[in-house]
Amino acid sequence: GGKLQVPENISLLPLPPYSPELNPVENVWQFLRQNQLSNRVYETYDAIVDACCDAWNALINDPSRITSIATRDYAQVNR
Repeated sequence: GGKLQVPENISLLPLPPYSPELNPVENVWQFLRQNQLSNRVYETYDAIVDACCDAWNALINDPSRITSIATRDYAQVNR
């Protein structure tokens, strides 16, 4: 309960209602839809869930793919 206590050195900026470029996970879902889950007809609800789980497991087994999908140039840390 209670209100969020925002430290003085932090500014909250509201995001626009639709801003997929600011939410990298949107590209992850797009990748899965285009590469793992497209052009299919599923016989049952369980078949849909199984296909989604298989797609997700294939993706998480390839961390470099996730990095390439979700990385944004503007969010890079210069080292």
